[in-house]
Amino acid sequence: MRLRICTWNVNSVRLRAEQAARFVQEQAPDILCMQEIKCREGEFPVNAFKDMGLPHLKIAGQKGWHGVAIASRLPIEDAPPLDVCREKHARCVGGTIAGVEVHNFYIPAGGDIPDRTENPKFDHKLDFYEKLTAELGKRDPKAPLAIVGDLNVAPGEFDVWNHKYMSKIVSHTPVEIEAFRKMEASLGLIDLTRAVTPEPEKLASWWSYRAADFRKSARGLRLDHILVTPGLREAAWRLGAPASRIHDDVRAWERPSDHAPVSADLVL
Repeated sequence: MRLRICTWNVNSVRLRAEQAARFVQEQAPDILCMQEIKCREGEFPVNAFKDMGLPHLKIAGQKGWHGVAIASRLPIEDAPPLDVCREKHARCVGGTIAGVEVHNFYIPAGGDIPDRTENPKFDHKLDFYEKLTAELGKRDPKAPLAIVGDLNVAPGEFDVWNHKYMSKIVSHTPVEIEAFRKMEASLGLIDLTRAVTPEPEKLASWWSYRAADFRKSARGLRLDHILVTPGLREAAWRLGAPASRIHDDVRAWERPSDHAPVSADLVL
């Protein structure tokens, strides 16, 4: 069976419910992991997702801020939690779907100053990565596990519009990239989007609202990721090559999120 996993920072699920329905109709995800839903559990538009054919929900909500959710075509079973947010924000939700453990994250952006001492938000971001890396290091790399979401780091030179400039800006600083790479190495995680589109081709999944035309501005960052354990390598390559893409056309829809969805297919 094909299992299509999508991740999307929707920047308010209630504002984007119609867009989510359009995306689901066009791309037929089996699992839609959303970040920044910006609502509490009881405010989530449950019926809208049932109508989309994604009736199985796992929601970690928070009033006005953050919030993550998984909407699935298939039942969601419990999975060992990876809730590593020291501030107890709603930034992590996980479950097991069709035998695959999926954890959906909205990792802190980190503020504007890339210094742990001067900026508590940046310290929180690195602390989140450190705790997550430690927890992942306890897992079995042969187990079928996916880490997805808005991870708020553009890890590669070609995941930003200008590597030299962005190396001084939060999201692409050397210390953040090191934290991201340590997290990847903890389980030998595979970046499916880059497996399909290797460097030096530039990729982005986020573009600022400040640009009237995001394509013309071309100042995007690849902040949204689908990473899988070696235990899912065979499922990702079963048809000869992984199928993963950034749906940047969605960023051009009316009143879009500033993030585009990212998808990857597994054949189980």
